[in-house]
Amino acid sequence: MCNDCGCALSGEEPLAASMRPASVSPVPSEASVQSDRVHAEPPLQGAQTVQVLQRLLAANDEAAAHNRAHLDAHGILAVNLMSSPGAGKTALLEATIDALAGRVRIGVIEGDLETENDAVRIRAHGVPAVQITTGTACHLDAHLVHRALHHLPLDDIELLFIENVGNLVCPAAFELGTHRNVVLLSVTEGDDKPSKYPVMFRAADLVMLSKTDLLPLLEDFEPRRAEAALRALGRDTPLIRTAVRREVTLDPWLAWLESALSARRVQPSTAEQVRSAQQLPHPQGFHPVPGHEHVHHRHDSGRHTHGASEL
Repeated sequence: MCNDCGCALSGEEPLAASMRPASVSPVPSEASVQSDRVHAEPPLQGAQTVQVLQRLLAANDEAAAHNRAHLDAHGILAVNLMSSPGAGKTALLEATIDALAGRVRIGVIEGDLETENDAVRIRAHGVPAVQITTGTACHLDAHLVHRALHHLPLDDIELLFIENVGNLVCPAAFELGTHRNVVLLSVTEGDDKPSKYPVMFRAADLVMLSKTDLLPLLEDFEPRRAEAALRALGRDTPLIRTAVRREVTLDPWLAWLESALSARRVQPSTAEQVRSAQQLPHPQGFHPVPGHEHVHHRHDSGRHTHGASEL
């Protein structure tokens, strides 16, 4: 796992995880097999590690900018959901989809090490969802998201949720090309999580206390301590409460989404934005998904456009 995000780099550069369309059965990926092999080797030290990390993050940032240009061209608001495993991201998405049904056109990208369980849950609510299985990687990256975008009907989506792999460390370091970062903090966790994982919580545009309907049953979680820990990071990030099981509390979350969508709608995509996004080169290291390659056509004007399989 550590080789994929650079936590313990070995003699080889970090290996990309695998992305499979929803219709493909899970198979062991070359990346996961090689990651297991590489992990046993001694990590790089000093300048070598820094150089590899710099190359890795620079390539990811390039791919993230590519993703954002495509999303902007389609007028899509993209939200990156991050949290510890089991904080309630998928349950929140299910409740959100139901609450916004008929009002907002939603798409979802799901990230997990294995299984298609979360994407199946989302599709049951009538929403297109693509499952990314990372194998050994503890986070999504912009290249994986770029490949997943090819499997979504972007013209029919105005709000895209990307549910990142459950982890409070590595996802914060990898830009995906989204417009907002949302971090869930479940009340079943410690209220000192913002202090322990400051990078994640500093990256958040919104922090959400999830499963707050369980607060009467928990004596060791104090919302005021969680907020104090967040404020100690020097951020005025909004902190809201949600619950989707015993008692439904969604209004603050839905209001935040409506505000973000409204801000997005006053900046409609233009033909020039679409052309600019279409002319972007593939991000470094990108390998098209079979059957979903970018197809470039040269027109008499000399301008490149993308074929029907392009985003």
